[in-house]
Amino acid sequence: MVYKFRVILDAEDDVLRDIAIKDTDTLEDLHNTIINAFGFDGMEGGSFFLCDDNWEQQDEIMLFDMGDVPGEHKTMSDFKLNDLLYEDQTKILYIYDPFVNWTFFVELAAIESEDDSEEKELPALLFAHGVLPEDAPVKNFDDPISKDDIYGDFDDDYDDEDFDMFDGDEGFNEFDYDDNNY
Repeated sequence: MVYKFRVILDAEDDVLRDIAIKDTDTLEDLHNTIINAFGFDGMEGGSFFLCDDNWEQQDEIMLFDMGDVPGEHKTMSDFKLNDLLYEDQTKILYIYDPFVNWTFFVELAAIESEDDSEEKELPALLFAHGVLPEDAPVKNFDDPISKDDIYGDFDDDYDDEDFDMFDGDEGFNEFDYDDNNY
C-alpha cells in the first residue's frame, strides 16, 4: 500500500508538503522524507508524537535511543508506518531539531494500493506549497497560569518570615563574599 501524507508546518503562513511513501516503510523513513521535502540538512534529530484526533500529544518516538540502557526505548526504525497509522488513526506530530522545535502536523490523507498509485519511485514529494522560513516559528505555549502572577495564589511577597530559616544557630554562617573567598 502507498500512504499519502500532508505535512503542515505549524506557522502563520501556509507551508506544506504532500508526500507518498510505502506503508511498510519505517517512521525513520518518514522522518527522512519530511526533512528532504522541506530542505533540511538532516543534521539534527527529531521525534514523532502519537496523538489523538485533536492533535493532543501522547507517546514520543525518538530517532535515537536516549535511554540509560541501550535498547531501552524503541526508536523510529522499530516502527513500520502501518503499525501506527491506519484509517482510524491518521494523525501524528513531528518535531525536527528539538532545540528550536520545527513542529509539523502530519496527517495520513490517503491509502492507495501500489497498483493504483501513480508514484513509481517512493518515497516521493507530490506537492509543495509555501517557503520554509529561515528560523523556526516561535511557539506560544498556552499557559493556564496568569502571566501577571506566575506563582498563582502563592504569596510571592518576601517578608521577614521568608528568611527565618536563616536565623539562630542552625548551621548557617554569614560570609562576606569578595574575590578572595572563591
